[in-house]
Amino acid sequence: MKRGGLILTSLSLLIALSTPALLFADESTVDLESKILDSFDPGPDRQQWFAEGSNYITAGYPQWTFTQGGPEALYGSDANNPSHQVLGVHFKFDRQGYNSIDVFPVAKDSNGNLVAAPIQIPGRVQTLDVWAWGTNHDYYLDVELEDYTGVVHTLHLGSLDYAGWKDLIVTVPTSIPQSVNTIPKLKGLKFLKFVIWTQPTADVSDYYIYFDQLKVLTDMFETRIDGEDLATPEETQKIWSSPDVNKAQ
Repeated sequence: MKRGGLILTSLSLLIALSTPALLFADESTVDLESKILDSFDPGPDRQQWFAEGSNYITAGYPQWTFTQGGPEALYGSDANNPSHQVLGVHFKFDRQGYNSIDVFPVAKDSNGNLVAAPIQIPGRVQTLDVWAWGTNHDYYLDVELEDYTGVVHTLHLGSLDYAGWKDLIVTVPTSIPQSVNTIPKLKGLKFLKFVIWTQPTADVSDYYIYFDQLKVLTDMFETRIDGEDLATPEETQKIWSSPDVNKAQ
């Protein structure tokens, strides 16, 4: 009896100790997926981009365009297929210094004007990377992300002091908030722009850079809840913008 009671007590203790882990195990589940934010390839819904220079930008610059190409490390012998295109930016400055070029996604508003159009990043992003073509200039590349509170975070993608294509990657710090405890929990980040910086002693008389396949490695797991459709921003907007909603007088 005593031995059986001891076994039963031990089993009960084991279950009790295991319960918290069982209850919260799905909160630590990870479903990592690679998601392309922009391939820069041609298509009817291709994202449009805009480039803007800081002080001392040479008149008529920056220039930007989509052109055929891509890294062989990514596409192999198919790199020059017309279906593969890249975003190119060309600029000059009138004097050396910490000059910068902002490269950001845009869209037309209701009046037909181009406005900044941040790209919503799916899931909880862990890393962000982009293929960039360099020409051994002493420049570097940053990326700006915005969290759900409106705070802008600048991350350093790396130096552009190399020749040819290179995959530049940055880890998104866990200190940047991407979720909350309330429903809906996910509060994804937005991609705002690339920023190309020139070092004070670098040649700024003529520079070309090309970008391909902007992508993220992101955790797409989300705990299912009963009635989760009511937690989506789209459904919330639909419900509470209805003329049937009663309002206090």
